[in-house]
Amino acid sequence: MKHLREELWFDIPERRGYINITREVEGLVRESGVMNGLVLVNAMHITASVFINDDEQGLISDYDKWLEKLAPFNASGDVYRHNKTGEDNADAHMKRQIMGREVVVAITDGKLDFGPWEQIFYGEFDGRRKKRVLVKIIGE
Repeated sequence: MKHLREELWFDIPERRGYINITREVEGLVRESGVMNGLVLVNAMHITASVFINDDEQGLISDYDKWLEKLAPFNASGDVYRHNKTGEDNADAHMKRQIMGREVVVAITDGKLDFGPWEQIFYGEFDGRRKKRVLVKIIGE
């Protein structure tokens, strides 16, 4: 069995941001030489997410607005108990929980086996510092 482990690093200057990382993952699949297997793409930080959806900017904007309504940013400890610890990112933890930690995609004939319009995204909910995403590829 072949395998590859790589880390992708991101430093989003804003508090929230979304990056299509499909091309990077496709490149790693090619590098791995795996023709049939699986790729795990996992946010390694508890205030970031990896998810699959359509790369349409209106939809990305809708997600951002929706998440902000569900878990609005509020740096004070008045809204979130977590922020009483000196942190200001309780909302980011909740947004990550909603959007998910990782995705697993099948590799068939050396390519990501997606449905129509599917793309892999990195979602950042507490940016302004470097964070990483694990890409683990296994197969034959």
